[in-house]
Amino acid sequence: MLEAAMIVCIILGLTIDPARLVDAYIIAALLVVNALIGFIHEEHAARAVELLKQRLQVMARVLRNGVWQALPARFLVPGDIIRIRAGDIVPADAKIITSEEVEVDQSALTGESMPVIKRKGDIMYSGSILRRGEATAVVVRTGLNTYFGKTVQLVQTARPKLHMEEIISKVVSALLIMVSILVIVMFPLTYFYLHSLMFLADYVLPLAIMLIVFAVPVALPAMFTVTMAVGAQEMARKGALITKLSAVEDSASMTVLCADKTGTLTYNRLTVTHVVPMKGYSENEVLLYGALASQEANQDPIDLAFIRAAKERKLLINDFEVKEFKPFDPSTRRTEALVVDRNNGGRIFRVTKGAVRTLAEDLCRIKLGEDVESIMNSFAASGYRTLGVAKSEDGDHWEMVGLVALYDIPREDTPKLIQELRNLGVRVKMLTGDAKPIAREIAKIIGLGENVMSGKELKELLEKEPQKAAKLAEEADVFAEIYPEDKYFIVKSLQASRQIVGMTGDGVNDSPALKQAEVGIAVSNATDVAKAAASVVLTVEGLSGVVELVRIGRSTFQRIITWILNKVVKTFEIAVFVTLAFIISALFWHNPIYAVSALDVTLFLFLIDFVTISLSTDNAKGSPTPEKWDVPKLVKLGVGLGIFTVAEMFGLLFLALDYFHIGNVHVLHTYYFTAIMYMGVLTPFIVRERGPFWVSRPGKWLIIASVIDMVVVAFIALTGLPGPWGHLLTPITWQEFAAVALYCLFVNFAINDRAKLMLGRLGISR
Repeated sequence: MLEAAMIVCIILGLTIDPARLVDAYIIAALLVVNALIGFIHEEHAARAVELLKQRLQVMARVLRNGVWQALPARFLVPGDIIRIRAGDIVPADAKIITSEEVEVDQSALTGESMPVIKRKGDIMYSGSILRRGEATAVVVRTGLNTYFGKTVQLVQTARPKLHMEEIISKVVSALLIMVSILVIVMFPLTYFYLHSLMFLADYVLPLAIMLIVFAVPVALPAMFTVTMAVGAQEMARKGALITKLSAVEDSASMTVLCADKTGTLTYNRLTVTHVVPMKGYSENEVLLYGALASQEANQDPIDLAFIRAAKERKLLINDFEVKEFKPFDPSTRRTEALVVDRNNGGRIFRVTKGAVRTLAEDLCRIKLGEDVESIMNSFAASGYRTLGVAKSEDGDHWEMVGLVALYDIPREDTPKLIQELRNLGVRVKMLTGDAKPIAREIAKIIGLGENVMSGKELKELLEKEPQKAAKLAEEADVFAEIYPEDKYFIVKSLQASRQIVGMTGDGVNDSPALKQAEVGIAVSNATDVAKAAASVVLTVEGLSGVVELVRIGRSTFQRIITWILNKVVKTFEIAVFVTLAFIISALFWHNPIYAVSALDVTLFLFLIDFVTISLSTDNAKGSPTPEKWDVPKLVKLGVGLGIFTVAEMFGLLFLALDYFHIGNVHVLHTYYFTAIMYMGVLTPFIVRERGPFWVSRPGKWLIIASVIDMVVVAFIALTGLPGPWGHLLTPITWQEFAAVALYCLFVNFAINDRAKLMLGRLGISR
């Protein structure tokens, strides 16, 4: 639009008024400067996102110096021994050296829709995903030397699914409608009274174009992007890495958080609390066999709990050699190991641990006795998880060894953080695979309600009565007995109730739910696939990162709202005042007050955008409740404040005419140039907060940018900006400048701030 204004100035300068050519040259120069500033801001935002992406690199578990450690995949070298679990992205071309079969998804590389079975000696290609099982492998090729020539880029910042286009469209429409009405009235009215086409071409047409140019929020897209990038950087410092900029906006609107119990609400560090041996076995034997059916390299919390308990009792685990290990499989619900007893003639036997009923009924082929059922119910009522341990001498006949109760201790800060989220208007729902009694007990401890719903109940209701399912899902505090794939249906049910859902997850099967949720949050120990599906990756454990995510998201939202509201106020103020002043002076005084020129509009857009872009780092407080876009309400508030500022501008006009007796139109033009600029600089200070302007201290860069702008405007107003071209403006006196500056300060902070609060009490607020 500024380009259009420049063209009009050139045409008018060549045909009617040569002075307009100077305006055209200055607009061209400022357009170049503005483009450079915009480019710098966009580059800064892009670099910020790129830095965040670098922190989301693929990690590999590698054996170095006899110790398993996690390293970025780029540090792997041929010959490294790596371990890959289900859900991991294969970090390099690697040859399997264990005997267990695994399923590998190569669809991202080859287009094959079905997973491929890989065995010992087979190559797993870099970028493929391990879908089932786990494997130890030796790296054979890395980097550009891999089979496909490059590693898979895990994090891609796709075009954000922001509401940006929709919001910009609504704001532009509202502003253009507002200005268009004034322009439509101005043309026939002035022609009807003056009957001069030359006057329309020389005065009315340029003025109309200037108003339309001013109405277009040219800096809004840049403001969106820069503010989101700044918010993403703030979140990263607080433990939440943003992989999609849309998450910054969506986190401000989040109403429900579905939080995994394990690892998010608890430490994900199971502890053995009770051991119940079966007849003929001791507690130590139960723990020994359970530890042998575990593997430390997997870093599985249940395995680690058994191994820690065995070490604490100083059991001789090293007297046994595990020849073959089968990790936990959801289909069998147990782990299994083939063990050799080094001190007993090389005796070979099998051990397993897993779900008690699965071991008893499917493996040992026995029915649980009432005493065992009673023990399990007692453990469950206390929130403990009960596993069974069994052994077999021949691999066919299994014998139950005992029961072990484990407990995942809730984090000490979980109740406090849940309350903080509740205070922010975000309702937390716990998701767990535990049985209802366990889930209910843990919910009590961490401060959640006792309304527990099972995954099975929800799925049955979804098939029969989807509306009722959505209602019950909204009312539930806890979802128990769920599988990872159930989380997707939970998210969908909550969204059917018009909730904005946040979802935490860590596994491969959590990916659909993480993608479906408005805010998909991968926890700190999530698999690579979960991190790729999520829009946020936590780098700290627990809910603290989520709390900061919501707070910073709302502060970021507030900054964007402030920019839009400020734009509406200034557009209404300038369009209405300039139009009315022009019409009144032209029709009644026959000497039009041309309060805004092409140069004025260009300087205003340039200087005021310089101030308002600094809102991207402002300290304004976020809303205490979830945010939502309501452009019509923003426009109403902006127009309400604009009515006050228009009246104040006419008050300034009477001050100029009656007190200072300014009769020169050119001096009056500079007088109003100063007033419009100062009002534009000061308005953001009152609209940045919902409450009184002094509620929070403005951001450092907002203050610095405002001071610089005010100094520049003062210099232009007092000197007229002299140069080879003469004076661009007619200078005003110190007294006139001081009166304008003090008047603008007074009406903004003493009147307009109170007007904002009054409009809020009348229900016209953001």
